[in-house]
Amino acid sequence: MPEWFLYFVALPMALLIVASAVYGLYWASKKGQLQDLEEGAKIIFDEEEPIGRATDQSLNQPKTAKPLKI
Repeated sequence: MPEWFLYFVALPMALLIVASAVYGLYWASKKGQLQDLEEGAKIIFDEEEPIGRATDQSLNQPKTAKPLKI
């Protein structure tokens, strides 16, 4: 691989990716996204599906179920 490729293509792309990651973390910190990580994980549950108990019907189906004919 030619040396110019590293200096003019690969290095700027790597710096752009790193700068994007740093900006993303800065934005998340400024908007309060990193304040309470535990509470954010509990938001997906509601009164009908309490924490720690799956109520999805697709997960409770037996493994020996016959495939649907269309």
